[in-house]
Amino acid sequence: MVQTSKEYLSDILQLNLSESEYQWLIGAMDKILETKSKRDLYMTYSLCASKIQDKSITNFGTADFEWKSYLEVQKASTLEMARIFILTAALEASEDFLQSVQQLIQVADKTELETFLKFLILLPEPEHFKFAAVEALRTNIATVFNAISQHNPYPSRYFSNHEWNQMYLKSAFMMQDLKQIPEIEKMANADLTRIISDYAHERWAASREIDPMFWRPVSNFIKGNLVNDIERILQSENEREQKAGTLVCFHSNLDEAKELLKKHDTHLPKVEQGDLTWKNL
Repeated sequence: MVQTSKEYLSDILQLNLSESEYQWLIGAMDKILETKSKRDLYMTYSLCASKIQDKSITNFGTADFEWKSYLEVQKASTLEMARIFILTAALEASEDFLQSVQQLIQVADKTELETFLKFLILLPEPEHFKFAAVEALRTNIATVFNAISQHNPYPSRYFSNHEWNQMYLKSAFMMQDLKQIPEIEKMANADLTRIISDYAHERWAASREIDPMFWRPVSNFIKGNLVNDIERILQSENEREQKAGTLVCFHSNLDEAKELLKKHDTHLPKVEQGDLTWKNL
């Protein structure tokens, strides 16, 4: 039986917290649900840091939970999960807590905000908190920005194309690891492709390098000027750029891409054999 976020988080917290920590958390949560008090919610949330020892979760349990592997990738900690458990339990119990949770996020410190953004997908009706995810795109604090952009399934589910494009482009501008952004092919779109091409031309004109990973979304939009752009990286002296160009064309359904591969097939065998992918570029 598939568990809800609240049920799963309660289980793994019981597995990873001391008995006294877990009993404090459950007792405090029961009080919040009984009183429906915003003050009790805020107090419990703020007390977590002093009541719960922050350590990596080592036992993620055996239950079937949609986001278990995501929690493992994010190296979720006991303090993070305790905070998300409080928010999840309150929201599952009553819609009356929605505004309180939204306000709590607006006044969160950097660490609390990073936790919220990373695990936003676990909350009931996470679209209610899109304002915080979109606001995070404006920050220049890398850890806050990466909390929403890297590994995170939330953007591809709830962002518009414009918002997702903004996230992808800013990741490149901030020189973050583009490999860690999920669902790039799914979210690729013509507007993003045009901006990628324009940006590449600006960088080339200034004799500046471009992360070869940057080209990943353009596979199914290789037409017009973009054909010349991809041919340029296929002819580059930089082997990583050549490989990126090969991957772009290999994953395209367009005739223009297939024609480019006929002329520039140096790395094609490795791609066909699965030895060269976007993950190991």
